[in-house]
Parts: sequence; C-alpha cells; structure tokens
Amino acid sequence: MNSQERQRRSEETTDFRFKIVAELANPYLSSGERRRLVREKASIEHEVPGVGRKRLSEGCILKWLALYRNHGKDGLKPRSRRDTGASRVLTQAEAALLLNHLEAHADLTAHAVLRKLQHSGHIHATPSSSSLSRLVRSAGLDRQHRLRTLSQEKNLKFDFFAPLECVQADGMYSVKILDPKGKRRHAVLLAFLDDATRRILYAGFSFSESSLTFEAGIKHILSAHGRVGKLYCDNGSAFVGIQTRRILDSLGIILVHSRPGKPQGRGKVERFFRSAREQFFAPLDAQKLSGIEELDRRFHAWLESEYHRSPHRGLEKQTPLEAWVEKAHLIVPLEPTLDLEQAFLHEASRKVHKDSTITLEGALFEVPSTLAGERIIVRYNPHLPPQRRRLQIIQGGEPVGEARLVDSYANTKVRRGDINRQIEIADTQSAEEPATPRRPVDNSLSASRLHWDDDNRDDDDERSTDAMLPGVNR
Repeated sequence: MNSQERQRRSEETTDFRFKIVAELANPYLSSGERRRLVREKASIEHEVPGVGRKRLSEGCILKWLALYRNHGKDGLKPRSRRDTGASRVLTQAEAALLLNHLEAHADLTAHAVLRKLQHSGHIHATPSSSSLSRLVRSAGLDRQHRLRTLSQEKNLKFDFFAPLECVQADGMYSVKILDPKGKRRHAVLLAFLDDATRRILYAGFSFSESSLTFEAGIKHILSAHGRVGKLYCDNGSAFVGIQTRRILDSLGIILVHSRPGKPQGRGKVERFFRSAREQFFAPLDAQKLSGIEELDRRFHAWLESEYHRSPHRGLEKQTPLEAWVEKAHLIVPLEPTLDLEQAFLHEASRKVHKDSTITLEGALFEVPSTLAGERIIVRYNPHLPPQRRRLQIIQGGEPVGEARLVDSYANTKVRRGDINRQIEIADTQSAEEPATPRRPVDNSLSASRLHWDDDNRDDDDERSTDAMLPGVNR
C-alpha cells in the first residue's frame, strides 16, 4: 500500500468512527439514553473500512467517544504503530541482512530470500507472512517495485566498426498514396541501415509490413554487398516469421530483437527516419504522385543525391558514402558456392493424398504416385502466385522430384493401370505428323470396331460392313 492509499484509508476510517460517535456526543442526551444507544450500536454489524462487516464492542465505542470529546475529529484518526516497518521477530541485523539480500536479488520473493538465509544459518527466527510483508513494504521493496527496477535497461551508445557487421532494419508509415485499386493508403517504408557507416543498404515501399518484403531486402543486401553479421530490428510481425528465421539460420545471420517498448536501441535508423520526414516527406506533395513506383523513384533520388552525400555528425563529419568507401575492404564476401535463390525458398510439410496430390495455399499440386500417403517437404518461391509455382519435393533430406499444378483434363488421358507412369503436361508434343481427326460417324461406330476410309476400302471390308447394316442384301 502506497502513501496515497494509506491516506485514503485513514480518512475513511476517521469518517466511519465519527459517524458512530457523533450521535452519542449530543450534550442533551441523558446517561441512560447514551448507554441504550451504545448497546444498540454494539448489537449490530457495521461495515468497517478495510475490514468488512464486524461488530464493535461497547468499550471500543466509549473509547472513540472519549477521544472525540477530548481532541475532536482529529482524535479519531487511526494512529500508526511506533514499530511500523520493524519486525518484532527479527533482530535489527537480521532484518537489514534480509532487505539487502532481497534488493540484490530482485527476482526472488521475500519468502525465498528468508528460506535461503535460514538455510545458511544467518537468520534463526521465523516471522509470519504478514510481518515479513510489512517489513518489505516499509522498505519500499515490494515485488512490483523490484520487478520494475529489474526491467530497467541501460541505454548505452554502441557503434560497430566494419560495414555489414550490424544492420538495423525498421519500418515507417509515410504519406498516403493511391494503391492499384484507386484507394489512398499509407505507404510503408522498410529501410536497412548499416550501423558502422549509416549508409542505407536497401529501402522499399509497400502497402503493408510483410516478411516477404523483409526477406527481399536481406537477399538484395547479400547479393549486392556481402555477408551480414547481425540483423537488429524490433518485434514487428514482419521480422519474426518462422520462414524468415529458418532462412537466416541457414545463412548464419544472427537476428536480434530489441526489447518491446524500448526503441532507444534502434536510435540510428530512427534518426534516419527523422531526417527522411524533415527533408523528403515534408516538402513532398503526395497528392501529385501517380503511385508507389513514382514515390520509390523520388525517394531513391533523394537518398543517393542528398542523404548519402551529406556530412553526418556521428561519423565525424564524414558522409555515409565516404565512410562506406573507406571501410569497404573489411566486408566479408559471400561464398561462391552459395545459391541465394535456393536459400530464400520457403518450405512446407505436407502429407500426400491417396490421389497423389497435395494442397498449398489453395492450389492443388500433383506428385509422383509412388509418394502417395508419404510425408514430404516442398520448397517453393513465395513471390510467385500459386498457379505459377513448381514445387521441389524433398524426402529424407534429398530431392526426389517436382510437384506440378494439377491439370484435371490431362489426367483423364492417363492410363490408370500403370501407377508409376509420370504425367506429361504440355511438353508431350512431338515432331510427328498429327493423327487424322476422326469423323463423327467413326466415333458413333467405334464399339463395332468399324473404320471408314473413303480413299481405300477393300471389298472384303465392304461386304462385311454391308452385311451388318440393316436393309442391305447381297
């Protein structure tokens, strides 16, 4: 209970006591009437502040009456104990030891600290829970205060020396522009800033914060500049995706998140956003922009012509471009064998249905029939729409083929007897002459295995055919 709560409780108690004794202090009451009123008040329950419903003794009521007569309403105020905050069970030295240990180990409870000191032999007494609680509160070491103190982090300035050693990433809601549907929406700027040189390694606009945009920025930095040591960002949804973490883990890039509600650690990229607001977005007339592509072109023109070429106070008056060129020899290149296209594919686990198909993002794909009923991993490019994807099939860590979009019409022409036959789609055209199309009459007589040939029809076939047709006599 803090001081304000104690003050409020004291005022409530004083008012309650005054309500009990005010009637009894009437000087016109006789002694008999006063005793009768005291007995009536003592025979019923009262709502006592901080205690609840309780009966008062006649002696308690008469004591309050005497205090009121002698000191007025102030005499009814509850008095604090002389030993408030002190334990009558623990010695002064034991209490000091317990409080010091509790302050040094803010994550522990008071009972845990007491048991630890009792086990080590430094404290022999066992105070009650209420006594221990009063001791801790009086010292200002209640649990909420200790946890609040523990959660405070020091905001210390840090700088990395080599380019790409640490890259800060963050998003900013900028101006409203027209989206493809003609509606005005906020364009979200995603920026990657090199901590050592303050150069913007990648910047792009979109209409939403997406992990795909975040991955595209990382891929651009790796392919255009070199290996990234550490990525530092907040806890936004774009930066915590499962697929993103898997990709970064496979590339050996450390992903570090700042504490929630603590933007101070991302001060450099926040400072860049401030410069962008003041120097680029403030004078920009967003109403005249045709779309997000024009906004992106104008922003990159400002970025390369002004921001990267302006002296920076944090770089000892160097420009970000000069600092980058000066330290470019420290960049660690990517391994020549690293295939970034493969590294940034997404993965999904699927169980193959009995008809040799799987479903991914609403699209139906077919796999080799030998995998029916098996659990497989598929790898795909998330930037392509489902209808244009060709899925790589992984089983047991090894590639075993591809999954293709289902062509239900082509599947009607597949021989069902051969379960290992692969479905051929579109690429089955050959250089041979196409077969002569059958006539409707051929189709109607196919059940009797008849074949009509206007050019060459031998007599035996002619006779056998005529014999089968009604109304023909030979």
